Amino acid sequence: ALAREIAGSEGLTLVVGGTDGTDGPTDAAGAVVDGSTWGPGADAALKRADSGSYLAENSALLVTGPTGTNVMDLLIALRA
Repeated sequence: ALAREIAGSEGLTLVVGGTDGTDGPTDAAGAVVDGSTWGPGADAALKRADSGSYLAENSALLVTGPTGTNVMDLLIALRA
């Protein structure tokens, strides 16, 4: 949903992830999205609560592996 909000933006990249290195039962910690991430199929994936598949298909998943710590979830915005 965050990718939808910044769709078309240039020079903005958002990194969202859990510090434990996983998001629920998945291997992904989160995602790295920019203005080009939202595209065909994104709305359907969001509606079926399957953003992970869409993000994987678009090389936007953040996969770090388990970190052994769970401090919090992070959102980092980078503006170029």
